[in-house]
Amino acid sequence: MNRQTLRVSDVIDNSPLSALQIRVLLLCFLVVVLDGFDTAAIGYIAPELIRDWGITRGQLAPAFAAGLFGMLVGSVGFGPVADRKGRKFVLLLSLGIVALGTLACALAPNIEVLTALRFFTGLGLGGVLPNAITLSSEYSPARRRMLLVTLSYSGFTLGLALGGWVAGLLLPLVGWKGLLLCGGLAPLVLLPALVLALPESTCFMAGSPAHAQRLRAILGRISGRQDLDEATLVGDVAAAQQRSPASTLFAEGRALRTLMLWLTFFCCLFVFYLLTSWLPTILRGSGYGTQETSHIAAMIPFGGVIGGIVMALLMDRFGAQRLLPPLCLCAAVALALTGTQLGNGLALLLMVFAVGFTLTGALNNLSILAATLYPTHARATGVSWALSAGRAGSIIGSLLGAWLFEAAGGLQVFFIWLAAPALLASLALFVMALRRAPGTPRGELA
Repeated sequence: MNRQTLRVSDVIDNSPLSALQIRVLLLCFLVVVLDGFDTAAIGYIAPELIRDWGITRGQLAPAFAAGLFGMLVGSVGFGPVADRKGRKFVLLLSLGIVALGTLACALAPNIEVLTALRFFTGLGLGGVLPNAITLSSEYSPARRRMLLVTLSYSGFTLGLALGGWVAGLLLPLVGWKGLLLCGGLAPLVLLPALVLALPESTCFMAGSPAHAQRLRAILGRISGRQDLDEATLVGDVAAAQQRSPASTLFAEGRALRTLMLWLTFFCCLFVFYLLTSWLPTILRGSGYGTQETSHIAAMIPFGGVIGGIVMALLMDRFGAQRLLPPLCLCAAVALALTGTQLGNGLALLLMVFAVGFTLTGALNNLSILAATLYPTHARATGVSWALSAGRAGSIIGSLLGAWLFEAAGGLQVFFIWLAAPALLASLALFVMALRRAPGTPRGELA
């Protein structure tokens, strides 16, 4: 008697959303909240470091860049490891590195030691996000994948925003060291729950005979089916081709789309991390107080949480092709207009929120788009390398922030200059929309 062959993704797509899937999405959400908080912490404590250590903005720039460079190395290095060893393994390892690195940063005696520790912490930060996105994507049914993964991924931007609110509350009470201690202890508390409650990627288990029984048990809990013991479960058909994950990114008509995706990530993260790294310091230097500065800077990620969720709802209906390019165009307009509201604290807060809604909202959905662009065996590599292109932009942005502000001669021109990369990202997305993958429905990028 022939055994029935079932694709893992088909079982998930044809089943109602289960409690196990909700648990995976919730755990991934909590992980990326902490990832976002620890990523943003250095920007919010920067004014305190300048004051306590008597350093200049230029001396602080390497600490920003070191963390982001570590994220780049971690994102590139951990992607292929996750495709071979499993998403959960790399996620736990990366989160442990984040916890230890952040705790060590709280004990740093000078900027040189802090810079080295931020690189170490960045290695973990670079491994957390792409694997959390991949796990969320693989456990989400296709009919609601964009929305569900956006809700999970929005934890990153929520973590960035919480960094601002928590900084405004804790910095006057416990200082920058206390803030970093909180950021390091939280992942340690979460790690045991992840070990016990977070399952491995179903698509990864489908390619490993050692995980066959565990995979059947998980899919049985998701689908309620009793016939899976008599079925042969397979992952993505493309995995059988044995093509290396890296070459898959450029195969079957994906080359131009991959390059445009990288360019979009580069431009958006250049602007995003320049702002999240330097905006608190620039605002403090312009006369805003600690709490007001933290609240205004937090509007970028908070706007991204709202924008990401709203855009995901709309993209499920209208498709990414119609929404992402004009969204980045609106980000360019919002950036150009932000510099006109510097004398009005409330108006400035609202304009920064608009930048977050458009720019960060687009970034949230770009990461999910990257996960859906590639087959299973190359998915973590595809997401990691797309984020790595963005990390390169973030490193350059964090290094150039102070110089760009001085060269602009004022905040109004500074924000106009920042609109240019957002405009370039919009053009790259328009090119992606025109070059659809074979078999992709009109209105979808992937």
